Formats: sequence, structure tokens, C-alpha cells
Amino acid sequence: MLTTDSVISRGLRPHLRIGMGAGEDRRKVIDSAEAAQRTGHGAVTIYDDPVEMARDLRDGRIDAAVRGDLDSNDAMSAVREAFGVPKVLRAAFMKPEGGRLFLLAPVGVDEGWTVPEKVELARLCAATVRRLGVEPVIGMMSGGRSSDKGRMAEVDRTIDDALQALSILAEDGLRAKDVQILIEDAVKDCDVIIAPDGISGNLIFRTLHFLGGGVAMGAPVLNIDRVYIDTSRAKASYVDSVALAAALADERDRAIRPPRV
Repeated sequence: MLTTDSVISRGLRPHLRIGMGAGEDRRKVIDSAEAAQRTGHGAVTIYDDPVEMARDLRDGRIDAAVRGDLDSNDAMSAVREAFGVPKVLRAAFMKPEGGRLFLLAPVGVDEGWTVPEKVELARLCAATVRRLGVEPVIGMMSGGRSSDKGRMAEVDRTIDDALQALSILAEDGLRAKDVQILIEDAVKDCDVIIAPDGISGNLIFRTLHFLGGGVAMGAPVLNIDRVYIDTSRAKASYVDSVALAAALADERDRAIRPPRV
């Protein structure tokens, strides 16, 4: 089972080089960098330029990157340019108050609207969770209960799409189940939750984090071959995001380069 403690423990890699972006609240970023280094979660380099950080990540000058409080549009644009992807796919590690940690996708409003996108997100999320030592259970959501079929065409579409995606994932050998609209049950035993679409996923994220007091450790970019953690500027500290970046960083992929000075 995923836990914040297991992720933080797995991220105890003081030798890893972690980049973190600084925007308007530079003091928070500096404090987070110093605290992360004290706790052994990597040697943190602070970047003012999102393009430089994305390129250094691509070229192996750093082992992982954390957005920090860089502007979101600038940071994601830099990632798209550096890694040559037309769209950035993200999933957010969430922990509801009193609940368990899970990976939520999609969280971008334009993501997860088709069956192929749902399947791709589920596969990428499963691979991410496996890097943390857990064989995931995937919960596929839809816009209603099965008994709601026939009430509205749009609800019917989400139910049909979820079942089709589950059939494909079963062929992949992934442990995935139909959780319908019952997120309150899904969070009890699912390590990955796929929302019906990007708008509902974004609303789940915002409700849990901003209204419900849930922990948002960070949102890994799923469709690049390096570790980049997107973060909310509303976070009081980025230490847990640095720990997540270090936990996901694959030391086998490290380029042998001198440290930045």
C-alpha cells in the first residue's frame, strides 16, 4: 500500500541532484530546499528559469525536477519544448484527511476524455506506482452508478467508456476495477483512480486539497522519460514534493556529470 511515509523514506537519496523552480515566493522555495537537504532528500539546485531547468533535466545535469512556484504555463511549456511532447500528462499523489495515498488522473482539464486517453493514463500511472514498490489496484470511475444507465446520454457514455477501458486494461494484466461514481469507496483500496474526464479530475483534486485539507504531494509528468513533479503554489512547503521526486528518480538513468556550482 502506498503511504506518504513510504514515499518519503524511499526518497532518502542525499546524492541525487534535484532542481526546484523559484518564482514569486522565493523564500518558501529556499526554505524548502534547505529543509529537503537537511532531511537527506537530495542536493537541491534552485532555478529561476523554467527553460533552463527543463533542459538540464533532459540532458541529465539534474536527476529530477520540482516545479516549485514557477508559473504553471511557463513551466509546462518548457517541459513540452524540452521533451518534444505536444501535451503534458500529469497525475497527482493525493491523501485525503484520515485516508490513504493514491494517484489521481487526469488532473489537466483537457485530458482523459477518450477511451485511449484513459487507458494511456492508467498504464502510465501504474508504471509510476510500481517505481515506488507497489503493484497497483486501479479504480476506473464513470459519471454514475451502473443503475443510472439510461438516465442521460452523457452519463451513459462515461459508463460505456469506463467498461471499455477496463476490458483493455484486463488484457494488459493490470488489476483494474469498475468503481463507478463511488470515489468514497475507491479511495479505500485503490492506488490509482482514473476520473471520468479532466474536468472532474481537476475538481476532485481541488476539492480534496483546497477545501478538504488533503495532502497533495505533487503531480509527476507521466509522458516523459525523466522525473518532473508539478506542484501547487498553494503548498506551504515543497519538501514532500522533493522527496517524491527523489523516490521516483531512476538512478540507473543518471548521466555521469560534474555537479552544478
